[in-house]
Amino acid sequence: MARPRNRRARVRPARLAMHLLLVTLVLLSLGPFLFMLVTSLKSNDQFLHSYFAPAVPPQWGNYVEAWDQVRGYLLNSVTITAVSTAGGLVLAALAAYAFGRYRFPGSGALFVLVVVVMLVPGVLTLIPTFVILRDLSLIGTHRALYAVYVTESLALGILVLRAFFASVPEELLEAASLDGATEIGIAARVVAPLAAPALLTVAIMNALAAWNEYLWPLIVLPDAKRWTIAQGLVAFRDRYAGMSAWGPLFAGFVIASAPLLVVFFASTRRFVSAITSGAMKA
Repeated sequence: MARPRNRRARVRPARLAMHLLLVTLVLLSLGPFLFMLVTSLKSNDQFLHSYFAPAVPPQWGNYVEAWDQVRGYLLNSVTITAVSTAGGLVLAALAAYAFGRYRFPGSGALFVLVVVVMLVPGVLTLIPTFVILRDLSLIGTHRALYAVYVTESLALGILVLRAFFASVPEELLEAASLDGATEIGIAARVVAPLAAPALLTVAIMNALAAWNEYLWPLIVLPDAKRWTIAQGLVAFRDRYAGMSAWGPLFAGFVIASAPLLVVFFASTRRFVSAITSGAMKA
């Protein structure tokens, strides 16, 4: 009986060390965001005299001032992200369903080409894509960003969704077909609900990419009124940098982070489930 106790005694310090390590990593990861959150509630004097300490009293007016500066950019980003995410998800799901459920001449080679697209650095396609957008008279409009974001998200979306669609049992699809379901009905009522975690994963990845993109809006949107939140925050920073108005500046950063944080925390459970099940299927 002494040996199991000694073994547990040796295990506990190791587990404690692992927990301490994980807590330390979490604190280091959250440290910049917590600093941003604390600083967003400070005046300039509070920031200079209490660098890390919470603001007393908190300056909630910083958020009012920041909101007046970034709300237009935020609305542009919400619209662009929602449209491009939905478009990329629908097109990727249709292509992945075809790759996962059907075998046709050249399907394997075509899928390999889709995967190869992911290996091409985006900077190599920058100029050709810009020329195409210019010839289509899309420069200066949000439609240029829709086209870029949708096409750039297709390869990864197809790769992720294909594994889920291919894993659906054939017996289930045959049973739905015998019940009179059409191909569209099978895809919409049988396959799509089963692949909901994977669809959510692709949607989150597309939304993150579109929301955080800075280069393409800088290239195709010369009008400041059409800028996204990434460009707007840079302009906001440049406007307040000389004034050392750190509170409103960090409040703008918090406001820009809030929509994605809400979406992510609302879907964390399904997102983690999709990641783990996708790894098992791969």
